[in-house]
Amino acid sequence: MSANAKPSVKPARNQFSSGPCAKRPGWTLDALKGALVGRSHRAKPAKARIKQVIDKTRAILGVPADYRIAIVPASDTGAVEMMLWHTLGQRPVDMLAWESFGEGWVTDVVKQLKLKDARTITSGYGKLPDLAQVNFDHDVVFTWNGTTSGVRVPNGNWIPADRKGLTICDATSAVFAMDMPWDKLDVVTYSWQKVLGGEAQHGMLIISPRAVERLESYTPPWPMPKIFRLTSKGKLSEGIFEGDTINTVSMLCVEDAVDGLTWAEGAGGLKGLIARSESNLKVLSDFIAKNDWLAFLAEKPEIRSCTSICLTLPKLPADKQADVAKKMASLLEAEGVAVDIGAYRDAPPGLRIWGGATVDTADLEKLMPWLSWAYAEAQAA
Repeated sequence: MSANAKPSVKPARNQFSSGPCAKRPGWTLDALKGALVGRSHRAKPAKARIKQVIDKTRAILGVPADYRIAIVPASDTGAVEMMLWHTLGQRPVDMLAWESFGEGWVTDVVKQLKLKDARTITSGYGKLPDLAQVNFDHDVVFTWNGTTSGVRVPNGNWIPADRKGLTICDATSAVFAMDMPWDKLDVVTYSWQKVLGGEAQHGMLIISPRAVERLESYTPPWPMPKIFRLTSKGKLSEGIFEGDTINTVSMLCVEDAVDGLTWAEGAGGLKGLIARSESNLKVLSDFIAKNDWLAFLAEKPEIRSCTSICLTLPKLPADKQADVAKKMASLLEAEGVAVDIGAYRDAPPGLRIWGGATVDTADLEKLMPWLSWAYAEAQAA
């Protein structure tokens, strides 16, 4: 087949968006038919369903029994900001950033909370900052996987077990697709809309006993909005971690989360989900090894994300990469082959293809020849 011959086989599902992400295989609206709509989220059946999300989450992820898990408002962003506002200020803080969302947390801490003892350790897209610079006597805020750069930390070995500060980890595009070393993490946040393919607007918050101790021993000097409040009279509000949510949750979204978690159990649990994501990354790795016009934005193999797979067009002049990438994305959408695969607006020009567990490897395999076709067509246009 010539480089610009149109392939004949399309992916069965063309959804490769990096958020909200593809629903689990086989999902239909029938998955929500048991949703407790029209019921108070405080009613016993509704609260039991919310608690089911918490319990299934703990079991699948292997969260230690003494860690607390809660559903909180405003997606992953709300979960991260809740903990930044609640816990920071007692110690100096090291802020790590290597893409736009990490940079957003830097903005929160430096420009909104205006912490004077905040130190930023950054790198450009495609790289990790020097993790050896991190001072774990400080609190540390970082993303496990940079959703807009496709760069992940390779493991938790750089985090000491005897740290004095808290580690606050935005893991929204990592959890359920990568191993999270719970003993190294004091705060983990994410949303359902990534690897589980769930619905937006609700965040998940997982905190260690060390984080609980901070919440109960430290009162920040700034006002705390109601939707951020995790303590009352100096004590943790335990009910929040038993299904008594801070504000009203969508029971449709909760039902969908239960469905996604149930699917995850049937897909082999955490190991199965990780295997699905890594298999998807391998499809891209194998293709790029044979097609040097495409490259990973992440420079080193050990830091390449298996979920938000970010790609560049290295053979093109820098001033043409954005135009060709946009044309490729438009062509593939027009053909019904792939939707929402353009690079994030703040990232270097290129493509971003979701490889999380809800994406079938067979669909990525079918997408690859279409990338070659779109690359040739975009340059000819």
